[in-house]
Amino acid sequence: MSEPGPGLGYLVLFTEIGFTLLVTTLLGTLGGYWLDGQLGTLPIFAMAGFLVGAGTGAYGIYKLVSRFLATIE
Repeated sequence: MSEPGPGLGYLVLFTEIGFTLLVTTLLGTLGGYWLDGQLGTLPIFAMAGFLVGAGTGAYGIYKLVSRFLATIE
């Protein structure tokens, strides 16, 4: 059986990048929305949660890509 080409590795990487950004941003936004509901401060914490989630996702993507590039070299 032959080894899969590099295209499969890129497909997995891009899929993982998409899921990482989606999940972290969604969790941050939903957490902020829930906190706004508890405190009655809509939409302050929802926007802050979005920014924190997006920042966390960006950091996660950086780590994923760094790890992927280290395996290529």
